[in-house]
Amino acid sequence: MGFVASLAAFAGRWFAVLVVLGAVVGLVAPDQTARLAPWISPLLGMIMFGMGLSLRASDFAVVARRPQAVLVGIVAQFLVMPLVGYGIGVALQLPPMLLVGMVLVGSSPGGTASNVVVYLSRGDVALSVAMTSVSTLLAPLLTPALVLLLAGSTLPVDAGGLFLSIVQVVLAPVLAGLVVRAVAGRRIHAVLEALPLVSVGGIVVVVAAVVGSNAGAVLDTGLLLALAVVLHNGFGLVLGYASARFSRLPESARRAVSVEVGMQNSGLAATLATAHFAPLAALPGALFSVWHNLSGSLAASFWARR
Repeated sequence: MGFVASLAAFAGRWFAVLVVLGAVVGLVAPDQTARLAPWISPLLGMIMFGMGLSLRASDFAVVARRPQAVLVGIVAQFLVMPLVGYGIGVALQLPPMLLVGMVLVGSSPGGTASNVVVYLSRGDVALSVAMTSVSTLLAPLLTPALVLLLAGSTLPVDAGGLFLSIVQVVLAPVLAGLVVRAVAGRRIHAVLEALPLVSVGGIVVVVAAVVGSNAGAVLDTGLLLALAVVLHNGFGLVLGYASARFSRLPESARRAVSVEVGMQNSGLAATLATAHFAPLAALPGALFSVWHNLSGSLAASFWARR
C-alpha cells in the first residue's frame, strides 16, 4: 500500500476523531477558521465529485432488483428526518435560525460516510450505496420543498435558490464524477485510493469553519443544541431501523436503512445554511457532522459484535 493510500486509510479509520478535532480548532481559533468559510461550497463540490467517481452504473442496479428496500429507505429518510428535526426544534424552542438549520439537516440526502458505517456494521452495503446515490439525485427537488414546507412560516425560504445551489454543489459534481469514471475506467484507480483523504479533510475544514464562524453561539447554546442534534440523530437511527423492520426487510437491510436515515449529508446542510440564511443556521449541520460520526462508529461496533 502506497503512502497516499495509507494516509487515506488512516483518515477513514479516525474520521470521527478528526472531525471532533476540527470542531475544537474552530472553538480555539475562531478568527482564523472563520476565514475558511468561503471555501465551504467548493470543498463540498469536490467531495461530491469524489462520490461520483466512486460510483458505477452497477451501484444503481439494486434499485431495479430490490425496489421495495430502496423505496422504504428513501421514504423514511425524507419523511422521518425533516419532521423529527422540526419537531425537536419546536419542542426545545430553538431560535428561528437554529430551527431552520435543524430542518436543513433533516431534509438533506444521505451522507457519504454512511456507506463505511454500514460496511463496518455488517449491513447491506449495496443497498446503502444505492440509497445514498438515489437520495442525492432527488435532493435538488425534495430538499428545497421540505425546507419551504416546514420552515417557510418561520423565515423566508428561497426554494429556487436552494435548488440551484444543490444542483451546483451536489448534482453537477456527482454526475461529472460518474462520467469521468465511466470514461477513464481503471485509469483513475490511484485517484480512488485518495478519495477518503479528500472527503475527510473537506468535512473537517467545513466543521472548523462553521464552528469558528459561530464560536460565541456554540458557547451560548452549546448544550441545548447538542441535545437537539443527539436526539435528531438517535431518532433517525431508531425510526429508520423500525421502518425497515416493519417492512419485513432482512437484518442486514435494516441496519443499512437505519444508518442511511440517521446519518445525513450535514456538510450540505451547513453549506446551504451559510449561503441562503446565516452562519448561525449552519451550526446544527456542523455539530451533526461531529456527532453522527461518533454515533455511527458506536452503532457499527455494537452491530459488528452481534
